[in-house]
Amino acid sequence: MPTERILVIVPCYNEQSAIASVVNEINQIRQLVDLELDVLVVNDCSTDNSLQVIRELACIHLNLPVNLGIGGAMHAGYKYAFRHQYDIAVQIDGDGQHPADELVKILEPIRAGRADVVIGSRFLDNTGFQSTALRRMGINYFRWLNRLLVGQTIFDSTSGFRAFNRQTIGIVNDYYPDEYPEPESIVQFGLHKLRIQEVPVTMRDRQGGVSSITFTKSIYYMWKVTLSTLFAYIRLRNNPYRHGNPAY
Repeated sequence: MPTERILVIVPCYNEQSAIASVVNEINQIRQLVDLELDVLVVNDCSTDNSLQVIRELACIHLNLPVNLGIGGAMHAGYKYAFRHQYDIAVQIDGDGQHPADELVKILEPIRAGRADVVIGSRFLDNTGFQSTALRRMGINYFRWLNRLLVGQTIFDSTSGFRAFNRQTIGIVNDYYPDEYPEPESIVQFGLHKLRIQEVPVTMRDRQGGVSSITFTKSIYYMWKVTLSTLFAYIRLRNNPYRHGNPAY
């Protein structure tokens, strides 16, 4: 099998206490496995010392001039992957929840040609950190909504541990949902008829920083993402390639 060029994209907003460990873990895995792998940290206008920490790490980095949110930061990373012609793009969150030694599981279905999108799920084997009860309720709701709209049953639709092949990178280069993109993007991928596969992974609680989603924001999040997902479905269902190129 030819060696694919892989870009691991790490979105970072105020993760000064975790980002070094995340990047170092990824670099250690690269030394253990036969992968041509680069790390790109996208600093989303952090207000702490994240940028200073990132500059000392063995990675590429983008420093966004304004805060774009997780969707905007990942879109910048996917554009970088597209322009530099990477074969696979992987998202690993900057808070340390996604162990780098699970990378091989995420990559294998794409490298074997069985999937276009791979999502790491904490709910297939139910091991490791399972999130809070409130978030699990929201995740179950989005699983139902995605199944209703595109017939895809994704057990961990809010997981940010995911990998895309070249075709998917071409699609998200042009359009990727902003703010909280994970549930909405599943509708985008479903309407493009992409092969989505979940693989079981073990996740950790965040290793630093504070989550931006409080109880009140969780309710707002569910309402806003529901509307955004419905609008995306209506906008894309008749012509999914209106947003997104099918390939490089």
